Amino acid sequence: MTSASPPPPSGATTDDKRPFAAFGLLSRPGTDAFWAAARTPVSVPADGGGWLTLFLWRGSEAVLDFESWSPPVPLRRWDSTDCWYAEVRMPARLRVTYRVLAGGAAHADPFNPVGAGGERSIAATPDAPPQPHWPALGPDDVLPLPRTRLRWNSDRLGGRRTVRVHPVGGGGPVVLLLDGDDWLYLHPAMTAFDAAFDAGDMPPVTLVFVPAKDREAEFGCRPALWEAVRDELLPLVAESGVVADPDRLVVAGQSLGGLSALYAALEFPELVSRIACQSGSFWWAPGAMESADPLGGAVGGAIAGRLRRGADLSRLRCAFDVGEHEASMLPHCELAETLTERSGATVRVSRSASAHDRAGWRQALLRDVAWALG
Repeated sequence: MTSASPPPPSGATTDDKRPFAAFGLLSRPGTDAFWAAARTPVSVPADGGGWLTLFLWRGSEAVLDFESWSPPVPLRRWDSTDCWYAEVRMPARLRVTYRVLAGGAAHADPFNPVGAGGERSIAATPDAPPQPHWPALGPDDVLPLPRTRLRWNSDRLGGRRTVRVHPVGGGGPVVLLLDGDDWLYLHPAMTAFDAAFDAGDMPPVTLVFVPAKDREAEFGCRPALWEAVRDELLPLVAESGVVADPDRLVVAGQSLGGLSALYAALEFPELVSRIACQSGSFWWAPGAMESADPLGGAVGGAIAGRLRRGADLSRLRCAFDVGEHEASMLPHCELAETLTERSGATVRVSRSASAHDRAGWRQALLRDVAWALG
């Protein structure tokens, strides 16, 4: 990396002593005063709409790695200082997960107090809707875990996995959280559901955090997972001593998990009559994952084909959500939404201020689980 000065930040000149003043940083980059005041990302209105967002890194060459929304963005060095920065143009209403790649490792942003696990941070534009009930956790914070832990040795799925169970408000209808480890170790769903209950935004429920060993195999349109849930997992939960009502089961899934949730409602209606689906992978069809463009096949994929063959979903309450910035996902999701409603389901449709990113799905998860329970 050359030590020559990069182009100046927006509105600055090369001899400007305060190149980031527009972002509220008034000291010269690299000084102790500058680093003491550094709190990023910070956004200012961009010409033509949207936001210009400043990211900082102290030390050596680094790259911003965004989840789904943008290709990686290299940071630039300010003069010969230890200040590396990027000014990233962001659209209106965006919440996105990112990490800093430096020195051969991934890091959370040390200037951002909002994290998602030890290696990720969350940025939100000023107009992104708030996410009440989700605490701001830094990279060194340890997320609380449910006390009840079940050992699930599955004959149908093979292997052994650990399932955590948490009663919210004393326990109630079972809520299966697919990709449960993400909701345990990256995003504090247990804490958020408890806070939502305390605020009157969530009825009592029993959370069951279901980990995935092979997402493609388990969440594709195949019966094995839901046979295992019905015949193996739910009996384990019933024997755990935690208050749990499987008769009002809610399945909450994202991406391939959302696909699997709607598949379960179609093929196991006696088991699944309430789902909360965020950014379901309704492009999925057999062999699509091996394609150079998995989303380029028939709109709606296998699920649309199944819905067109006829289904009575009159018992189903189904909440759909997808990110506003998921342009390639929207046609698939919109068709699945339409066909599900035509099949008799009670449907709720919303859009989150995100791309294909769990940080954007978090509030929809709380809202839609509560709605699915009526």
